[in-house]
Amino acid sequence: MRLTVLGGGGFRMPLVYGALLADRGAGRVTEVVLHDLDAGRLSAIARVLADQAAGVPDAPAVSVTRDLDEALRGADFVFSAIRVGGLSGRAADERIALAEGVLGQETVGAGGIAYGLRTVPVVEEVARRIAALAPDAWVINFTNPAGLVTEAMAAHLGGRVIGICDSPVGLGRRVARVLGVDPDTAFFDYAGLNHLGWLRGVRAGGEDVLPRLLADADLLGSFEEGKLFGPEWLATLGAVPNEYLHYYYFNRETVRAYREAEQTRGAFLDAQQARFYARMARADAPALATWDRTRAEREATYMAHNREAAGAGERDGADLESGGYEQVALALMHAIAHDRRTTLILNVRNRGALGLLDADAVVEVPCTVDANGAHPLAAAPLPAHAAALVGAVKAVEREVLAAAATGSRARAVAAFALHPLVDSVAAARRLVDAYTAAHPGLAYLRA
Repeated sequence: MRLTVLGGGGFRMPLVYGALLADRGAGRVTEVVLHDLDAGRLSAIARVLADQAAGVPDAPAVSVTRDLDEALRGADFVFSAIRVGGLSGRAADERIALAEGVLGQETVGAGGIAYGLRTVPVVEEVARRIAALAPDAWVINFTNPAGLVTEAMAAHLGGRVIGICDSPVGLGRRVARVLGVDPDTAFFDYAGLNHLGWLRGVRAGGEDVLPRLLADADLLGSFEEGKLFGPEWLATLGAVPNEYLHYYYFNRETVRAYREAEQTRGAFLDAQQARFYARMARADAPALATWDRTRAEREATYMAHNREAAGAGERDGADLESGGYEQVALALMHAIAHDRRTTLILNVRNRGALGLLDADAVVEVPCTVDANGAHPLAAAPLPAHAAALVGAVKAVEREVLAAAATGSRARAVAAFALHPLVDSVAAARRLVDAYTAAHPGLAYLRA
């Protein structure tokens, strides 16, 4: 099979290639095409992949191109992993939001809206090219904000685009580990939107074992989400939220921690990756070793400001293990390519899974996957507080899509103003002004 990766010069590409190298099954990926607009990044990542492949028999062949049409022709699967505006754009998103006193995280709140506004027009054009040049390809979307971007691409590709995220998988595995159950055989009752979901049950051996966790304060406080949210709040909710809900439930504390920090997460990653790619420009740099050191630092500092706000301390070593996006993507490809029925938590069109949203709204829920794609499973209704939050954020996503489709500044203002983490229409207008001044990619927004 031929796999094309859009954004193939991205830092996490070696995780994907490592999963492909470990896959020795029949019908595996034998050809990987890396597409990126930045020749230097492509060269650096290609060198890391070459080091990974050294000594591995029949390693998937790797080629690179900056031509989108060339990359797409003949693809069986396409990974969309682009970052419009780069990490410098993310850093600007965070800085502008925090200056206004609101959250600037890349997928949540004002920062996520800004990122979506400049990303949606780009991914829609990519989707049109895929539909024209590789209409039978399956598209697996890594690009953030994952739910919003998947919904934008689905308008052109229908069910052939599927969004993935490793947050629900990581959450499920951490909870399963604490409960002593096998995560590979348990069923996780999880529902919501991308970065806005709740684990409501864990079925193992014919019973839901999550109530045992929720009733034990010591167990609740022993893993990442318990440390972030606190055992008392999880017991009150009767569910374990996705870690990104910390931005909602503890917004004031998180914004304060972000504003007091020496640098934002985006600024940290921008500087860190600039150092990595600069080192990789030297022909004598040990490619894989340089990448490994950088990745370890990146993972150890993930959501550091949230843990600081919660007093959660350093990340547990078990939470630093790889096996996120790349393993979900590989399982998804296997299920589709070989008609191996499996269940995965994915971002797909709703089709009745969550009764509060329309059929075309992309949601994050368990799905059965086979040769015909991903099929969402019907989910129990969300409690009122969760349903209200999901409805509000989906309305914001729809305003972003409307703004991108029409170029309407008014719709962009509405997206910011209606978000639960932006508390003022006047602030929303200032945010639109500041973001359009910072990002040339938002010049399409008109009065």
